[in-house]
Amino acid sequence: MWSVIVSAPNDLRVSGLADGRPIVFVHGFGCDQGMWRFLVPDFAVDHKVVTFDLVGFGNSDVSVYDPQRYGTLRGHAEDLVRICRELELSDVVLVGHSVSAMIGVLAQRLAPELFGALVMVGPNPRYVDDGDYTGGFSRADIAGLLDALDSNHTGWSVAMGPVIMGNPERPELGEELTESFCRTDPQVARQFARVTFLSDNRADLPGVTVPTLVLQCVDDPIAPAAVGRYVHQAIPGSVLTELSASGHCPHLSAPAETIAAIRTFLGR
Repeated sequence: MWSVIVSAPNDLRVSGLADGRPIVFVHGFGCDQGMWRFLVPDFAVDHKVVTFDLVGFGNSDVSVYDPQRYGTLRGHAEDLVRICRELELSDVVLVGHSVSAMIGVLAQRLAPELFGALVMVGPNPRYVDDGDYTGGFSRADIAGLLDALDSNHTGWSVAMGPVIMGNPERPELGEELTESFCRTDPQVARQFARVTFLSDNRADLPGVTVPTLVLQCVDDPIAPAAVGRYVHQAIPGSVLTELSASGHCPHLSAPAETIAAIRTFLGR
């Protein structure tokens, strides 16, 4: 077992088994790599574990945040590919939460030789409803969400943190997510929210060529059950596991169940 902080700008950290199969965890909107802290020790036993902060979040170097580069998810996908190449990784198990599940899809399409499996935690390829497609939000919903974030970043964070987390009987989880949202630079949060909630990556899903696990929670306010089923049906040969965990962040609210689902998938 070993651990090292590799480099800026992503506050890149590598730990676990030096010659183990690499597993890379990528956090969601308004979060940082600390959100994976309950999963990392388990996988560090037999994997090389890589965590990092997306540029603009956590302890990343915000000074290198380029609104044009990160005006689409591709900029973050290119960063992910760069990190894997810098670390000379191959056969990577990529675990992406929420919007980073789509970043993972794009990265796998950019550099398929690097990745061996994809785990999508609460993915949503398009948040806005579109005809027969249910994304979970109307156009008016998204417009209102973005307007609220523009007008009052802190107020939006306080209101949305507990809603996204769910599990109201455990308020400390919602408080943690709220604090993470509040720490994010407001300008970065505003742009990335637009990139996240206005993206449409449905057409990218059939191009995924690695074994894929879709993890779907109960009563997920950001990625409802219909979305999980859609992603599963769109990715050839994917596995859909419906967790008993509720909310949008099972790696925090139900880490044991999340670990077990990933390990079962990897053991197939």
